[in-house]
Amino acid sequence: MNPSQLTPAKALEIARNSEDGSVPPSVTAVLERAIGELWQRIQTQPATYVMSKEEFVLFNYYRSRFANIPTAQHAIARFWNNFQGSSHEIDGGRPS
Repeated sequence: MNPSQLTPAKALEIARNSEDGSVPPSVTAVLERAIGELWQRIQTQPATYVMSKEEFVLFNYYRSRFANIPTAQHAIARFWNNFQGSSHEIDGGRPS
């Protein structure tokens, strides 16, 4: 696949389906750029930004990176407080 045609959603699918855990550098680059842009949006509006379902799925993939950051925890809570759908639609479901 041409890296310029690789969307964050497709890159995430490739990374999750990697059997041996090795993710191609082009996939990693797309994911890192997407999570960086998302994190910037959250930091710009730390008390109000609500992630879309697609953004949350990406954020959830990198969740351990943000585990001890209150801004991230608040963003996750806002997502769940505003999400209209089934937690089964989100990979990993709602945390217990």
